[in-house]
Amino acid sequence: MRFMVMVKANPDTEAGVMPSEEMLTAMGRFNEEMVKAGVMLAGEGLHPSVKGARIRFTGKDVAVVDGPFPATGELVCGFWLIQTKSREEAIAWMKRAPFEAGSEIELRQVFEAEDFGEAFTPELREQEERLRAQVASR
Repeated sequence: MRFMVMVKANPDTEAGVMPSEEMLTAMGRFNEEMVKAGVMLAGEGLHPSVKGARIRFTGKDVAVVDGPFPATGELVCGFWLIQTKSREEAIAWMKRAPFEAGSEIELRQVFEAEDFGEAFTPELREQEERLRAQVASR
């Protein structure tokens, strides 16, 4: 099972305050543990929303709204993509993440091909596999 783990933004991350050397070291150790265990597939920090954009689709219209975005508590400042045998294992890993009190992360399972049922036709499965292979080869 794959899971997207989203790290919630806070006033410091939105202000562009970079993590301390101690936090970077602790996070590096945690990431190394996950890589060695075969759990971590990807993980990155994100720039503040002031450098971002939202793209809204309304009928045939597409609107682009530049950041910053209101601090609703739903902004994301980083992520991991992990693979575990279960939701419980994913939670167990993330409970070990070296965050300070008040931090929040959100864990969501990633859809797999079989989750889409019959609507995901053999042709669509073939296309998906071809695209994944292309991405992996880069």
